[in-house]
Amino acid sequence: MEPPGRTRCHECDPNGGFPLDDDALVTRARAGDLEAYDLLVARHTASAHRTAVLLGAGSDSEDVIQEAFVKAYRKLSRYRGESSFRSWLLAIVANETRNLHRSRGRRDGLVLRAAAADPTSEVAEDGAVDAVLAGERRASLVQALRQLPVRDREVIVCRFFLDLSEEETVAALGWPRGTVKSRTSRALAKLRGLLDREEVRHG
Repeated sequence: MEPPGRTRCHECDPNGGFPLDDDALVTRARAGDLEAYDLLVARHTASAHRTAVLLGAGSDSEDVIQEAFVKAYRKLSRYRGESSFRSWLLAIVANETRNLHRSRGRRDGLVLRAAAADPTSEVAEDGAVDAVLAGERRASLVQALRQLPVRDREVIVCRFFLDLSEEETVAALGWPRGTVKSRTSRALAKLRGLLDREEVRHG
């Protein structure tokens, strides 16, 4: 029984009272503890949903993340802890979103409508992108991002809209580190060029 005035911490180790980290919850879930997996789902649903929306799932985002969580549970035995559980999960979400694009026969458009409609989207504190997120330039940014190739757009979304680290982006997109680094640099250069041309066009 809990002491009076205290509520039970559902994410805490019953033996020590400290919050369980993802690896501890994964270990318990592998052993058949469904409550542990429910805690992982609750902890990462917001990130998974944001990823699906920004990568273009649109109104199908809920279906995408539900399928991703089901697949992640089935694949828990394959999770080796080489990356964070969050980035491993987001890789599954990204893959499910790509599957959705293939089944719908289209790959672009929805991601940036979501970004434009939600000015509170989390964005990295990076001068290269932060400077173009002022309200008056949001429309130009969205238009420029729509013109980027799919892979360039994906890396920009991961690094600067989802605020993923380079390592997490490697895991989420399944690309080599060098590819993430070089494509991020090229994609930002293309984005700047598109924005500069847009600025000149509008005077």
